[in-house]
Amino acid sequence: MKSAEDIVKEKEKDFIVITADTTIFKALQLMVQNKTGAILVEEKDDIIGIWTERDLMRNILSDGFDPKTARVGDHMVAGKLKAPHTDTVDNLISRLRKINHRYLLIEKEGRYIGLLSPEDINKSDLLEKTKDYERLFEHVGSGVFISTKEGKFIDANPALLDMLGYTSKEEFLKIDIKKDLYLRPDDRRTFQEMIERDGQVIDYEVDFKRADGKVISILLTGHVRYDQNGNVIGYEGLNVDQSQRKKMEKEIMEAHDFLNNIINRSPNAIIAADMKGKIILWNRAAEETLKYSAKEVIGQMNIVKIYPEGVAQKIMQMMRSPEYGGVGKLNAYHLVTVQRDGGILEGNLSAAIIYNEKGEEIVSVGIYVDLKERLEMERRLRQTQEQLLQSEKLAAMGRLTSQIAHELNNPIYGIMNTLELMKTEIPPENKRRKILEMALSETVRLGEMLSKMLSFSKPDQEERRTTDINIILDEILLLHEKQLREHSIQISTSFATDVSNVYASRNQLRQVFLNMISNARDAMPEGGTLTVKTSTEKDNVKIEISDTGTGIKDEYKDKIFDTFFTTKDTVKGVGLGLSVCYGFIKDNEGDIAVDSKVGTGTTFTITLPLGKESATDS
Repeated sequence: MKSAEDIVKEKEKDFIVITADTTIFKALQLMVQNKTGAILVEEKDDIIGIWTERDLMRNILSDGFDPKTARVGDHMVAGKLKAPHTDTVDNLISRLRKINHRYLLIEKEGRYIGLLSPEDINKSDLLEKTKDYERLFEHVGSGVFISTKEGKFIDANPALLDMLGYTSKEEFLKIDIKKDLYLRPDDRRTFQEMIERDGQVIDYEVDFKRADGKVISILLTGHVRYDQNGNVIGYEGLNVDQSQRKKMEKEIMEAHDFLNNIINRSPNAIIAADMKGKIILWNRAAEETLKYSAKEVIGQMNIVKIYPEGVAQKIMQMMRSPEYGGVGKLNAYHLVTVQRDGGILEGNLSAAIIYNEKGEEIVSVGIYVDLKERLEMERRLRQTQEQLLQSEKLAAMGRLTSQIAHELNNPIYGIMNTLELMKTEIPPENKRRKILEMALSETVRLGEMLSKMLSFSKPDQEERRTTDINIILDEILLLHEKQLREHSIQISTSFATDVSNVYASRNQLRQVFLNMISNARDAMPEGGTLTVKTSTEKDNVKIEISDTGTGIKDEYKDKIFDTFFTTKDTVKGVGLGLSVCYGFIKDNEGDIAVDSKVGTGTTFTITLPLGKESATDS
């Protein structure tokens, strides 16, 4: 802000300085010639006072007063109307009000350097403010304008020209505001209605056209200009470029949408809650996992209800502890919880606390990974490992069986040969011959048992050849017919005529069918019907063996072909039959399936390929 000395220097050329001996008449002449109302009085190059029009009027009516002879020095006002050279404009005006005088002597270092009137002070102050306004108008970053009501610019600052892409101010002042500036001319009419109704418009968002035709978003603030009669003659105000803000808003919105998209498309449940437990985030995976919709939990439900009783508090304690991944974190906490529909969920929870800039807790966020598929896979893996272990046991038992059979085979054949020789020496009518034949028969049966043991440990390697399925089934049913009837089981058959071209091992198929019929018999302890049916389907033969027995429970259907699995008691079986049958059918490039209902019966369907002779088999 200007000081008193600054103002004195500005008007120094207008000062009139006279000596104290100057006559009042002469001083009056100088005042008239210089159009001033005050004169400084000096003595020995030092200003000692001030003579004004007021002094003249006060003395002119005095008796004996002669302006041609009266000295100015005798009638002037001395130093009491003084002010320091450092006084500001506000201080100078305040002093003038207190002394009720129109002039002030400005003092510096013990001498007067000039005088100032209120007009001098106000003029200087106004000039300074005008320059400030001019600087502000020229350098302000927003676009400043003055326009007519009819739609022409009267003035505009450089920022507005730059904002709208004009290099020439003269060119800019010629444009039609409604047509050349507004993207939508109706916006100009709306602006005029608002500003003339309210006297001002604040932050009116509108789109302008730049000189190059590009659109720019503007925030317009203005007020009305009136003439001396109160008529609206135009508008003035500010235009603020919103392009950068719009761009930032767009980028923020895109970033928000991107983050929101990541959260919602995450395959894992993501949940967030404030520190009072109110849920504020619930993604789609959380909806699918926990069966609650986002609409019914966000802002409506407390996170405590999602966890089992007491678990929410425990999780917060763990997150605030340094022992579970650091303060504010929780790594992979195994959590079992309940879905809305009552289903049990088992998975891992990872969570964290979000802090503000002051380090205060504001939000907790958790990611829940449903381990259902993984646990099911692990269960299946354990089951497979158990099956492999059983297979290893079976293989070991097979090797042991093979060794025992080989060890017993030679002495058994030796005994058989010895008994055969003894038969030749004993006449047929001899009673001992009958005993000998019984011993030989039992020995032969023992040899057959050993052969079956060898067959189990090392399946029949009989060469595959074209086989008629109907013949094999007919022979087996003929052999078992008497036994089945003794169990009150009726036999029903339906054989197709074109099933003679199956390329397989006959002995292996016999063992499979024998086992199936034996199982069917055991499944019908009170009697029933055994149905055997053959048919062709494309390049395959289908053999269906059905019974009307007790059936198989649903939980056993996936296990019946497993090694050592059996629903019979330990006296009747050890669970090797169906697993061996399954292996035989697979060896012959076929498949076996089961369909069963408890209390209704069971149907085994065996599928074998027709005429698939391979080069290796040949």
